[in-house]
Amino acid sequence: MDTQVSKLPGLDDLRKTPEENIREFQEKGHTLVRNILSADEIAAYEPVIVEAAERYNTEKRKMQDRDTYGKAFLQIMNLWRVDEGVKKFVLAKRLGKIAADLMGVENVRIYHDQALFKEPGGGPTPWHQDQYYWPIDTDNTITMWMPLVDIDVDMGMLTFASNSFDKGSIFDYEISDESESAFDDYVKNNKFPITRAETMKAGDATFHKGFTIHNAPGNNSDRMREIMTIIYMADGARVSEPKHQWQRNDHAKWLMSKPVGELIDSELNPKVL
Repeated sequence: MDTQVSKLPGLDDLRKTPEENIREFQEKGHTLVRNILSADEIAAYEPVIVEAAERYNTEKRKMQDRDTYGKAFLQIMNLWRVDEGVKKFVLAKRLGKIAADLMGVENVRIYHDQALFKEPGGGPTPWHQDQYYWPIDTDNTITMWMPLVDIDVDMGMLTFASNSFDKGSIFDYEISDESESAFDDYVKNNKFPITRAETMKAGDATFHKGFTIHNAPGNNSDRMREIMTIIYMADGARVSEPKHQWQRNDHAKWLMSKPVGELIDSELNPKVL
């Protein structure tokens, strides 16, 4: 395994994040950065991440037996803790530098990663806000969403309600049919522009703020939509008082139950740069 990992291309070179992406992220709450990984780099990491996701996937139910959340994607989290190849990807300085530049901070820490694989025929991902789940005292958070294969709108392209990030948590809903309905009305009533790419190449990535409202349509293709995500927070963030059971779960799972008010700096939340 060590030999295999050593053969993976390094992703620790620091590149200049385009100013137009920084401006768009700050104004709209999301941006698409192209060509972060080359074709050769993504070809090396894709099978590593897919193999790890398949190994640790626990969803065994048939599609028709799942709820809306279960139909939306296969979700396998914190693979960096159990697979050295995935760890090399998740802790990559190239990726962390983009996140830090977009947020305007010197350094970022990992909150956790997620492989989000939407199966052929998989259902839509309802409107939601990621940071609803996070007991973190800052809204300077960001999710990177990177396809491991070329995708188009028919495969479930991430879709944003632009400019929807600055009111904090809007509703007390987890990802569900209820969140879809409530947010759909909210987005329409506030006339937020709806933004999504028509296509993304493997190795492109979107980045969005923790409170940016977003969803994704179902996968109407015959191919798996393979997505790897990394959630970052600004270095210096502290644990906030959990507001509901979902945040209590996250507090224990991703923050090692650190006391409220303490710096988020456990071994689960390493600095990247």
